Formats: sequence, C-alpha cells, structure tokens
Amino acid sequence: MNVFMTGGTGFVGTTLCERLSALGHGVTVLTRSAGLARESQRGLRYVTGDPTQPGPWQETVAGHNVIINLAGASIFKRWTRDVKHAIRDSRIKTTHNLVAALGGSSPKNVTLLSTSAIGYYGYRGDEALEEESSPGDDFLAKLSQDWEAEALQAVQHGVRVVICRFGIVLGAGGGALGQMVPIFKKGMGSPLGSGKQWFSWIHEQDLVNIYLFLLDQPGVSGPVNCTAPHPVRNETLTKALAQAMGKPTFMPAVPGFLVKVMMGEFGTVLLEGQKVIPKRLLELGYPFRFPMIEAALQDLLG
Repeated sequence: MNVFMTGGTGFVGTTLCERLSALGHGVTVLTRSAGLARESQRGLRYVTGDPTQPGPWQETVAGHNVIINLAGASIFKRWTRDVKHAIRDSRIKTTHNLVAALGGSSPKNVTLLSTSAIGYYGYRGDEALEEESSPGDDFLAKLSQDWEAEALQAVQHGVRVVICRFGIVLGAGGGALGQMVPIFKKGMGSPLGSGKQWFSWIHEQDLVNIYLFLLDQPGVSGPVNCTAPHPVRNETLTKALAQAMGKPTFMPAVPGFLVKVMMGEFGTVLLEGQKVIPKRLLELGYPFRFPMIEAALQDLLG
C-alpha cells in the first residue's frame, strides 16, 4: 500500500507510521517542519505543508491508495475561545482540504480512514453507546458531526470512507497518561467528581492494530468505535492506575466544582464521559489484545 498521512508525527501517528513502514508499505507524512521533510528514510518520507491550508502538498495525495487522517490539536487543556477555534480548525479544515485533493486526483480503490471521537455521542450517563446511537449537542459532539460530514464528502469521489471514533488513547509516550502519571507518581491520584462517570479507552497498540485490521476489511465503511470492549468508571481507572504504578489512593475525590474552576468547559468532559461499546469491531471479530484496563495499564506502566 501507498499511504498518505496527516498527523503522522503525533502521539498515535508516529507508532502507526513505524508499523506500516515495518510491514513494507510506503508512507508519506505531511508535516509543517521543513527540517523533518529532509529526513525521509526508506519506506517513510515527509512532505512539507500546512494541512489547514490548500497548497502544493495536495498534489502529493494522488498516487496513494490509503489516506489516514489523524491531524487535530489536543483537547486536553482549558478551552479558551482561541483554543476551541484551533481544535475545530485543525480538524475541519484539514479534512476538507484532504477531500478536495482526492476530488482532483480521480482516485480508484482508495480508502480514507478519518479520525473522529466518541465525543460524537455527547454525555449520556450509563447508556451503552454503539455506532448507531444518536449524536449529542455539546461542543465536542457538534465538532465530531461536522468533522465526519467533511470526511464523508469523499464518498462522492468513489472513496471508501471509514470513520474511526477514538476513545481515550492510552500509550506510554503521551496522551491521557501523560497528563495523569505525574500526579499519580506523587501519590496524589484520586477520582474526579463522583467517580461514577464512564471512561471509554483504548490501548495504543490495539488502536494501531485496528487501523491495520480495517485496511483488510474492504467491505467496511462508515463509523467504527475504536474503544476497548470494557469501559470503566473513573474510580475503577483510578484504582487500576495506582496499582499499576505501585502508588496509594488515599486522596479524597476532587470535587466537581473544583475541576470546572480549574479546567473550565473541558472540565465537563472529565466529569461526564461516555460508555461506548465497539460493536462493529466485535461483530467483525477483531481480536483485542488489551480488552481489560488492568492488563493495559500493567503493560504500559508496570
């Protein structure tokens, strides 16, 4: 396969690039760094460009039969107005420009794996959410709907479009654990708010394997929940993380109002969560390597 990737220098993208290249696939990564673009190696090359802006990079898309769209600014920060604009533009504009490039290249037998998020579903308490579940109406839900709509425009060009709705990605190199581990190292880990909110997660290695699995499923299109089959409550996550790190959990829960004071609107994401089930992956027989949170955290931190 010849793969074109946005977000290939990020947390998930770096690992996915390494796997694809190791399997003998050619990978082209779009990057803003001109210096990095000069460091291309066998099986992996870099093209300079800003995915949020049309440009010469779009001409490079032609000739690739797999497009992987991972670009997107991190949501793990306090949401100011500017931050929300950056979160949105990095996703919507990038996807729009990718699809425009596909429209101008007369693609044949092309697959677009475009990222979305389980935030699509909004906050639904204990409701088990599957791919057919209706969307929510908060910021992340509306963003995810618009993000997916941009990607699905590629269907008009004859492209197979798979929407990968990410849960919280757990990996040793950053992501959610990069935010939590320093706190737990100090023995200050504790549940947030009630601790009853659901945490739908996925081990980074499973996420990479899911991408490879979906590339071998030509009949699959549309949304796919990329989460482990056993979501956990925040209080369970707290205990499992502390145990994996050999740390105590004697600290009281952080009050919800304090989380909102510290994190603003993003605090609601931490206090609400979603209980998401990977129904399509289970039906397709994807073999989860890390279906349980305890084993996943032991692998990453034990």
